[in-house]
Amino acid sequence: MVTGRRVGVLALQGDFREHLGVLAGLGVDAVPVRRARELDDVAGLVIPGGESTVMDKLSRAFGLRDPLRQRIAAGMPVYGTCAGLIMLADRVLDALPDQQTLGGLDVTVRRNAFGNQLDSFETDLAVVGFDGPPVHAAFIRAPIVEQLGPAAEAIATVDGGRVVAVQQGNLLGTSFHPEITGETRFHERFLSRL
Repeated sequence: MVTGRRVGVLALQGDFREHLGVLAGLGVDAVPVRRARELDDVAGLVIPGGESTVMDKLSRAFGLRDPLRQRIAAGMPVYGTCAGLIMLADRVLDALPDQQTLGGLDVTVRRNAFGNQLDSFETDLAVVGFDGPPVHAAFIRAPIVEQLGPAAEAIATVDGGRVVAVQQGNLLGTSFHPEITGETRFHERFLSRL
């Protein structure tokens, strides 16, 4: 899949290099985004996994938070994995007192819902709208979607209905890390919205 439009990966912290690699493998012109002026040059954005509290603080320190919120509200396609899903959520349970999100995704998420680093696991998931084999998903200190607002749609679940992938318009979020398991269909779905 090749797109003629440049895509950004938020490169403040986390596994942004892995997302840049996946996008390059799909033939996409993908660039790291660390400053507001770099955000102006992209048609869509991936927010990687990492530490949501650190990403929040750095997005404010680098003057990115408000421009990101404006672009999300204006309809820019965004895909968030793990901490990226937390950053897109309108509501966060177990957040630090001063933690803020970018918002846009009408969900409530719980940070580290599956436990700590030692509780990381992999499993196969059926995903709404994906043909072919199940998605092999890696969960690392992953959040869970506790509640969906009326605009958000669950597209994958684990453990009897716990939501781990969601979409809403141009926004896509996963609790897990397809960028480290060789799974490209979520990135392709994100790119189809450009």
